[in-house]
Amino acid sequence: MELGYVGRVQLSIFALAMTFFHVSEYLLAVAIHGRSNVSWNSCLISKQYIIAMVFALLEYFIEICLFPKLKDHWWISNIGLVMVLAGEAIRKTGILTAGRSFTHIIRVYYVDHHELITWGIYRFMRHPGYCGFFIWAAGTQLILCNPISTVGFIAVTWRFFSTRIPYEEFFLRQFFGPEYVEYAARVPSGLPFIK
Repeated sequence: MELGYVGRVQLSIFALAMTFFHVSEYLLAVAIHGRSNVSWNSCLISKQYIIAMVFALLEYFIEICLFPKLKDHWWISNIGLVMVLAGEAIRKTGILTAGRSFTHIIRVYYVDHHELITWGIYRFMRHPGYCGFFIWAAGTQLILCNPISTVGFIAVTWRFFSTRIPYEEFFLRQFFGPEYVEYAARVPSGLPFIK
């Protein structure tokens, strides 16, 4: 099968979005925490993530062979690109604002340099990193005009964050007490239907 212009553009944008996201996550973690304190896990690539992306690419190639017109909706791809850029901006702003207080692994023990960040983007949402990833993940599938994976990525990432946020916030309440409780009561999580 030879990819036409549409396929080459969509897959190129998708590949660039993926590469930028993962490389920048790792480089930001190294810049903030130092190379000796960062592992390759900061690239945020897990077995489940690889399976999801393989499924997305499989969907893309099956649909482009069987229903090529489905992939010709440039306005959908463009919405996806805007979502990827917005998701990156929200997530990276959250990471840079939190600095050393941001980690890819939930802290279950308090460390001296960990502080409650309530300024910048954190004035508007408690979890800009999660919000940004949620938007980014859905956007990657809209770039490819993948209807099944778009719905799947939204459902799976929402489900993941709906359990991760309460777990993380349990420890934040332990670390910061009433200050965090008051903050959480006044500022939304940043994800739909997650308090």
